[in-house]
Amino acid sequence: MGNKEKQRVDLYNRITDRIVEDLTKGVRPWMKPWNAANTTGRITRPLRYNDQPYSGVNVLLLWSEGMARGYTSSKWMTFKQALELGAAVRKEERGATVVFASRLTKSETDGNDGEVEREIPFLKAYSVFNVDQIDGLPAQYHQRPAPVLDPVERLEHADRFFRNTGAVIRHGGNQAFFAPAADLIQMPVFESFKDAASYYATLSHEATHWTAPAHRIGRDLSRYAKDKTERAREELIAELGSCFLCADLGIAPELEPRPDHASYLGSWLKVLSDDRKAIFQAAAHAQRAVSFLHALQPERADDRLAA
Repeated sequence: MGNKEKQRVDLYNRITDRIVEDLTKGVRPWMKPWNAANTTGRITRPLRYNDQPYSGVNVLLLWSEGMARGYTSSKWMTFKQALELGAAVRKEERGATVVFASRLTKSETDGNDGEVEREIPFLKAYSVFNVDQIDGLPAQYHQRPAPVLDPVERLEHADRFFRNTGAVIRHGGNQAFFAPAADLIQMPVFESFKDAASYYATLSHEATHWTAPAHRIGRDLSRYAKDKTERAREELIAELGSCFLCADLGIAPELEPRPDHASYLGSWLKVLSDDRKAIFQAAAHAQRAVSFLHALQPERADDRLAA
């Protein structure tokens, strides 16, 4: 194993181990931002120095890091970016790891002396620091987030978001699910949820499933019903998608897992322990699903989330 490959494997292991440690304690790390101390504030995705939101597994990493260290700011930047702003990271401050996934193209000779191009995926880690770790930043970096929409406007905004997707949403019964054959989302009636946030968190979960068919983003659900591992993977994607979307919509979701989802904890632990790339892949799939839902919004069609 080459040195770069070893570094990549170490990175997968280190990040997966952190998430597995939380799951072993019964804590879903992607739900940490919505703990009791935070639910009165504004929950957002972690933001870069230029206000672009992070995406995919970096959302989980920075949410987890921010909660563990008690940071109040959602903004992060590199050591160099802080210097360019005339500021400085305080001595002995430790950075948080984020990752950048991409591909490089390498030309190789085939058996017929021709050239073929091969894409090689790579993962690069770098450190970022929270605004709370930096002295001398311009005043705007310390400003609190702008007031969010009031609860009524926020719920109207969420209703409009899901309506714009064009998904067929039917209400009735006592179960929430996406039915691929009929291509519809089934939801219990609104009044049966403990609060509006719980309704929209559940709808966000099912809307993430809804993105899977080939005519949308093409995530294979053919083995969902027969294969426990594949079902656990898809449910992890939908749960992460729900969290990303709730943060984007300003909705504070339920902290307790749905009764029909609590059983997945053990399955997720097994999937993550057996496949050290699983959490990265699940977060990437969730990001693609949520970006697809955003792209269906007329006012957001040209406003893509950062990588």
